[in-house]
This record gives sequence, C-alpha cells and structure tokens, in this order.
Amino acid sequence: MPAATRTCPHCIAQPLEVTWFQGHEVDLCRRCGGLWIEGAELRDILGGEESESPHAALGAPQEPTRMRCVDCRGRLIVHHLLESYHLEVDVCADCGGVWVEHDEVEKVAHSAELREALARMNERPGLKSWLFQFFSQFPLEYNIKPRRLPVITFGLIALNVIFFLMYQGDDFTAYQVLSGMGLTPSAIAAGERPWSLLTHMFLHAGWGHLIGNMYFLYLVGDNIEDALGRLRYLGVYIGLGLVSAAVSLLANLDSSIPSVGASGAIAGLFGLYILWFRNASLTFMFIVWQKKLSATWYFVIWLAINLFGMVAGGEGVDYWAHVGGFAAGIACGFALKPWVFRANPTLAFLASQEAQVQR
Repeated sequence: MPAATRTCPHCIAQPLEVTWFQGHEVDLCRRCGGLWIEGAELRDILGGEESESPHAALGAPQEPTRMRCVDCRGRLIVHHLLESYHLEVDVCADCGGVWVEHDEVEKVAHSAELREALARMNERPGLKSWLFQFFSQFPLEYNIKPRRLPVITFGLIALNVIFFLMYQGDDFTAYQVLSGMGLTPSAIAAGERPWSLLTHMFLHAGWGHLIGNMYFLYLVGDNIEDALGRLRYLGVYIGLGLVSAAVSLLANLDSSIPSVGASGAIAGLFGLYILWFRNASLTFMFIVWQKKLSATWYFVIWLAINLFGMVAGGEGVDYWAHVGGFAAGIACGFALKPWVFRANPTLAFLASQEAQVQR
C-alpha cells in the first residue's frame, strides 16, 4: 500500500505523513504524535547489524493489541523495545513494521545507547574481576561508559599524587605540610590557617589512604564529570569538599589533630552517584564471595559503617567529614537531578523502572 494511504493505527482514520527520524524515513501521525517505523529501519535505530533480522534486538513478544498494521492489517503484538529495556512497542509479526506511541519516541531515539549501556551493566563478574577484588579489596563498577575523557578527574588524581610525593621521604617536611595545610579545627576556630579548608583535601596520610581515595574518585568521578560537564563538576567537587570540612570542623571544634584527605569530597560524589546512576552496580566481596550490588545498597553499607564508627568514637578516620560530605551530595544530587536528566536523557531512561539490570 502506498505510504500516502497509510492511516494511524491508534487514531484509525488519521492519515500518516512521511517524515524523517534518526536519519530514516518513517510515517508520522500529526494528531497523536506516534510513528510507524519499518522493521529494517528500527533495526538500524537500535544499533543492530545488517545481518540480523529486523526484530532480533527486540524483547520477547507479550500480548496482542487491538491495533492493526498500517500495511497488511494484521494485528499488532506488544514487544519490549529491548530484552533489557521493557518499554512497550507494537509490532506486526507479518510485515515487520513497528508502531511507537508519542511518549515512547524519545526513548526509541536513544535505544542504541540504551542497548550498549545495558549490555555493559549486565555483564557478569568473571575470574579476573574476582582476583582483582580479592587482592585489592576494591569493587568493580558496571555502568554506562562516559562519552568523553574525564580530564578533571584525572587532573584531581594527579594533583593529589603530586602533593603526596612532595613530602614523602622526609618526616619533618611531612609534619610541616600536614600540620600547616591539614584541617585543624582548633586553629580554624582561632582564625588561623583558613586556607586549610581547601588544601586539606589534596593531602593524604599514607599510601593506602591515597590509593583508596583516588580509586574511588575515579570509580564514580568519570561518570559524574560526564553528566555535569567539566567546570560544573570541578565546582561541585570543591563545594562538597568544603561542606564536608565545615561539618567536620563543627563536630570537632576543640580538636588539635589535623584532618587530611579527599574522602569528604568523594563521599559527596557517592551521594550524587546513587541518585543519578541508580541502576549502576558495584561488586561487594565478603571474604571470598563476590556479588554485584546496586550502587544504592553498596553506599548504604558504606554509610552504615561510617555511622557506626561515628557513634563508637573510632579514631584515625574523620567520620563526620564522610557523613557530612555524603549528606551534602544527596542534597546537591536532588537539586541538580532535573537539570542533569534533561541534559543527559539516556541517564534518565537508564534510571527508570523499564531498565532491567541483572545482579
């Protein structure tokens, strides 16, 4: 049947008009905004190979609808857009055409990105990941791949490493740097060394402290930098570090022990991460048992450990900075989430209930 005579399967009598979508010719209903897409065109939009059948990337069929194919008049059948993305589209099993409702169009436009991201997020941990975590005790991340190089994250890591190396090998220099640039609450309360509110977050007490913080900075920082943009990310990172320092300061006003480390700012990034990447996974290891957990559960466990340390009065770790930074990250994450999801629609789609993540 010529394209000009096609009518909308939703509006019944409304003629469809030829238009372009994602570089492919499709048919549009001006009344309801739905699109009719040929099977081969949908395969290309989903990022499938030419050798694949038009419906190879679609999820399993669900149930028939009352709507009819615009060409052969066969009954349309509900399918999930992808095996791991349960957005419902209506498919003709006979001629291969697909009907997409108006509110589904933008998600279909990003379906190739969703397919690639969900394939990464649904990978299963293997022997290499087990060996890495067993010997390092660091988690592995399963998340969307950033679109650009995390320049600011790499720059922050480089600064932390350079500053750390500058006072290694000389105990006197290390003492001078850590006491003069570390965050000492009693000194700040007396109006001394205000710069330490900033400088403390680029200093570390030892190799383990540095490596652990830098690993987690990279683990979550690359995706957050990609979502925010480089300059906004830098501003948010510094801001979260300052807030965590303020919380630590208020909780320990009489302390003369300097606090150092980037962990308060990084804890703030954890708060952003669980709000913007709710379907990301991190591996958790208990002795030798490794399990993928949602980012939310992973950082809830981390928060519980820090709250316990705070209540128990543990020494050697600035729990107040961690918890304060995390709380600031949650607040900042909620405030920026609408803008972040508008600027990065794929993140919003991956955070929806339609995304199916295996753990």
